[in-house]
Formats: sequence, C-alpha cells, structure tokens
Amino acid sequence: MTITGLVSLIFILIFFGLIVILAVAGRDGAGARLRPIPTFTKMRRAIEMTVEAGTRLHMSIGRGTVTGPESAVAFVGLSMLEKITRSASSGDSPPVVTSGDPALTILAQDTLKSSFQEIGLIDQYKRTSSQLAGVSPFSYAAGAIPIVGDKKSSTSIMVGNFGVEVALLTDGCERSGNITFGGTDDISAQAVLYATANEPLIGEEVFAGGAYLDAGPIHTASLRAQDVVRWLLVIVILIGILPLLKRDNILFSLAIGNKIKNKL
Repeated sequence: MTITGLVSLIFILIFFGLIVILAVAGRDGAGARLRPIPTFTKMRRAIEMTVEAGTRLHMSIGRGTVTGPESAVAFVGLSMLEKITRSASSGDSPPVVTSGDPALTILAQDTLKSSFQEIGLIDQYKRTSSQLAGVSPFSYAAGAIPIVGDKKSSTSIMVGNFGVEVALLTDGCERSGNITFGGTDDISAQAVLYATANEPLIGEEVFAGGAYLDAGPIHTASLRAQDVVRWLLVIVILIGILPLLKRDNILFSLAIGNKIKNKL
C-alpha cells in the first residue's frame, strides 16, 4: 500500500470512529443543535401542505450509480426518501420517485415498500411509485418531465447526481406550478438549481438532508464528525505553516539587517 493510500485509510477509520462515538454519545443526550437551514424548514412545510391539499409529491434521486463516487449523494437521497415517504404517505396520493439508474430504482422501490410496511399502509404501496425514467442524462429528463408536469403533483424534491439537464426538470416544475427543492454534488448542476429552483441546497447542505429530516442519529453524528475533522485539518495546517512562518521571519530580519548595514 502506498503512503497516500495508507493516509486515506487512516483518515476514513478516524472519521468512521468519530461517527460511531458521536452517535452513541448522542443517544444519551438531548441531541446536537443544528444551525438553521431555511430550505429544510420550507421543505417540511411543503410536505405538510402537499398532504393537506391531497396532491402528490415527486422526488427525484438522480442518475448516479451506487458504486461510483456519486453514490454518496444517491444514498443521501434514499435516506431523505424514507423520511419523506413516512410523512407524505398519509395523503390521498402517495409520493412517486424517479431515478436514472436501474440499481438505484430497485433501492428506491425497496425503501418505499419498507416505509409503507413500517407505518402499516402496505396496501397503498405500488411498484410504479418508483420509476426508471431513463438511463442517459437527457432521456432521464425527458422521462421525468411528464411526471413533474402532472396536475396531481404540487411539490418536487430533487436530491441526487444531476447534470445541466436538471434545467429541463425545473422548467417543467415551473410550468406546472410545482414548488421545487434541489440539491446535487455536481458543480454545474448546482449553478443551474441556484438559478431555477425555488429552494436550492447550496454546496454541502445537500449531504445534511438526512440529519435535518430526522432520518436517524447516524446522520446527525456524521455532521458533528465533519465539524471535528474540519478543526483537526485547521490545526494540522497551522502546525504545518509555523516552520515556514519562522523561516520567513528569519529571512525578513536578515534582509532588514543587511539594508541597515549597507546604509551605515
């Protein structure tokens, strides 16, 4: 194993250990206080309004694979789907989910089914509630547009891996009058969502979705572990630049001394 690989492994083990420790510690306390993110507050309210109005909620979990680097945001979308399903399934129209990856579609179906079972509404579960809209970027957008444009839908939540084709989805939502929430790990898609979604999630806010929707203590512990790792990195960086600062100060002092000597 290379030095880089060893450092990465140590970092992962430290991060995983922090999550476990903080998750266990959080069960005995009152829970961590999370900074307010208005988008998640509005998302909760939109879900409640969807149930009250008897309309349908559409959630898109993107087209990222479950084995690639984009799997992180895909699993965040699945975690949010579980919580959203429990909240929105009591309405007249159960939520519908679209995705652009076959494996992700199967996981979404399993998440929906288990969520309906846990709340005792398995008779309302339909396999068509999770749909594979398309396997390429624009075929996925084309397959999902009729769903977001359906008059039965009033809220669309998009959390997953997208590209610039997400603009087609947000445009369809705007035409149908849907309230749109969006978050992704792709920089170009983030720019599109910031300009077109009603309530965009900026940067790493999308990875906090599970914690802010109360998906479980692990999600909250993950956020706290991230904060700890950030401070550790700051300390390591400061320690690393101290010798450089000391050397620069010595060189600066020598330069000033030489100038004074030359003038004398």
